[in-house]
Amino acid sequence: MGNYNSFYCLQRRSNEPRGQRLDLIGNEQARHHGIKTVNVQKNCEFSSSQGSVLCLCIITWNMNGKLSTEDFAAIVGREPRFDLLAIGLQEVPRHNIAQLLQSALTETHSLLGEATMQSLQLFLFGRKNSEIHMKEMKVDKHAVGGCGGFRRRKKGAVAIYININGVRMVFVCCHLSAHADKVEKRNSQCRNISHTLFSKDRNPYSRPLHLTVWLGDLNYRIHGINTLLVRDLVQRNLLSLLRNKDQLLQEAERGLVFNGYCEGTLSFKPTYKYNVGSSDYDTSYKIRVPSWTDRILFKIDSGAGIDAILHSYESMDFINNSDHKPVGAHLCLKVNNVQMSL
Repeated sequence: MGNYNSFYCLQRRSNEPRGQRLDLIGNEQARHHGIKTVNVQKNCEFSSSQGSVLCLCIITWNMNGKLSTEDFAAIVGREPRFDLLAIGLQEVPRHNIAQLLQSALTETHSLLGEATMQSLQLFLFGRKNSEIHMKEMKVDKHAVGGCGGFRRRKKGAVAIYININGVRMVFVCCHLSAHADKVEKRNSQCRNISHTLFSKDRNPYSRPLHLTVWLGDLNYRIHGINTLLVRDLVQRNLLSLLRNKDQLLQEAERGLVFNGYCEGTLSFKPTYKYNVGSSDYDTSYKIRVPSWTDRILFKIDSGAGIDAILHSYESMDFINNSDHKPVGAHLCLKVNNVQMSL
């Protein structure tokens, strides 16, 4: 149903005269410009007098099957002023993660919703005593194979659709196939996830999303360059020389995934693979090439009447209990009330 790049949230049949299909990856017939890199602006210039302001904190972390309650407190407790927290986790151990997160946020935020599929989990928290009003929420999941069962490391995606103050948003937390030579497989998985999520929820009165966010271990690698040279460039903070070797940016530029999405500048060190318990890159016999596997991408509907400022996009190098570093973004939205009421 539909082209292979279409995402359907509250979707409808293509021959129905009313409503619109919601596009998450990008329209295959559109002109492709790749992923737009946006700069971080430290200060918020939005005024609530001309519209409502919604501040989002987005975090992704591959936990590598290990748990530390201190890490959760450190990750989510650094900036408690955000209105909405979306935290996506991969390779989650067998623990009640929602309870642990809520304990870390008990004074400031409450759990709005969650979507889980074994080791792949996504949670949304809203700020207490705020003007946030949740009008609707749906969850879905889609497995694409990979390690499961005994190792309990699912590949695929979990997603939450939510309407907050009239702003229609979808958050997709994914874990795609590993290894540098699996780039076409990752592209296919993105398209498959986009085609499948929420495909059972057909609504002839559905309207386009205002905001779509993909977060997770996308597993795209730095490719075509020796691991020792990569490490040397990272040590010398010459990250700009590595960005054109990033598979995700390359595939988006080819028009295969995430056309029209935005991402902050990759100004932090590659987030994988580290020796557990340290900030040293892999010293095993595989000496894996450091890569930006953990990403946060977002797309805002151009006709939504929403302005956005990206306040931060960074890794959390102080977390050492996994072979991945968590990545966080702070996104601030100003919603034009006149536009949103249409």
